[in-house]
Amino acid sequence: MLIPTTLGTLFATYPIYATVIGTVAYAYVVKKLQAKLRNRNPNRLPLPPGPKGYPIIGSVLQVPHKNPWLVYDQWFKKYGDMVYFEALGQPFLVLGSLKRTNDLFEKRSSNYSDRLRLPMLIELMESDFNFAMQPYGQWWRRHRRLFNEHFHRKAIANYLPIQLHETRVLLQRLLFSPEGFMKHIELAFGATIMTVAYGIKVKESGDPYLATGHESLNGLAAAGIPGSFLVDMIPSLKYIPSWFPGAGFKKKAAHWRKVNEDLAKVPFKHVEQEMEKGDAVPCLTTALIEGLPDKRDPSYAEARKIAENISAVSYVGGADTTVSTVQAFIMAMVLYPEVQKKAHAELDAVLGGKRLPDFDDRPSLPYINAMVMESMRWNQVTPLAPVVTTIMYHTLAVSQVP
Repeated sequence: MLIPTTLGTLFATYPIYATVIGTVAYAYVVKKLQAKLRNRNPNRLPLPPGPKGYPIIGSVLQVPHKNPWLVYDQWFKKYGDMVYFEALGQPFLVLGSLKRTNDLFEKRSSNYSDRLRLPMLIELMESDFNFAMQPYGQWWRRHRRLFNEHFHRKAIANYLPIQLHETRVLLQRLLFSPEGFMKHIELAFGATIMTVAYGIKVKESGDPYLATGHESLNGLAAAGIPGSFLVDMIPSLKYIPSWFPGAGFKKKAAHWRKVNEDLAKVPFKHVEQEMEKGDAVPCLTTALIEGLPDKRDPSYAEARKIAENISAVSYVGGADTTVSTVQAFIMAMVLYPEVQKKAHAELDAVLGGKRLPDFDDRPSLPYINAMVMESMRWNQVTPLAPVVTTIMYHTLAVSQVP
């Protein structure tokens, strides 16, 4: 094999080299631009402490794509509860305490409410039906307002009978086939949220709605952490064709884009059709559709899209996190049988061994309530919140927040 002797021949013979060199050049330019922006700090304050990283690429190799919070925890012990680092010119600030989080996200929320641009997740996979991923603005506010109308504290009481029914069914499945407890839990909470959101009764096995939701969550897990795909660091890569060497992410994005489209559109359309026939089960989606303006109204298309998104995000938010919490609870009961015995004793004392508990018994079951809270703290379902970005530079104590 001949060895190319000029850059032109090299790029012609091995196109991937052109991509690599172009990527490095792009990262270098971005880094320089970021440096210029940081130099606009009129007070010349230092950035928060953190790992130094390498030239051009920064700390991109120091943060793993899997379980990055474990690395962040080590950094908090070394640098404190506010750690700054860069990855391919993109600045990141990680907060490691409740005080820091409240200082920035509660007291100064107007400056810390935007979202990091994630080309893979949002622009290629079109996961922005989930308003937790949407940039701060009027579109996001309309989603949040409508969601809160149906999921505030008082409204939750409307869904308790559904939760109680599916819990009873789950207990029966656990009694007769305990070895399948993982699948039983997934089915129980998937069925719960599908009934709440769409009034749809799912199949015990092979349900297409649950399969679509599960695959959408797989996509969110794969692309939800910044830097999981190179296109997040170099957005211009989204324009390269899917057949190009190294562009396998485009095929993955196309797959998950179709999944997300089905997740949002298929069950929503089903409810619309059931309402037209007069057969729809009252649920979140029927309430959202009833609240839409007339189809001839110019605002109808946008209002319907928001309603469609709210129904979909209710599934994504309810089907996965609850499953993980209950699985953590079961693991805790296996590891700490003495705690399980105390909980059983409390149930016998309150219920007399004559019936199963319901939501009205919660005030009388403080030990079990504490177990639930500890399960959520012990193995957190979401150790990292969605990444937010600052709207403008901000000075905190003696450090500059970019």
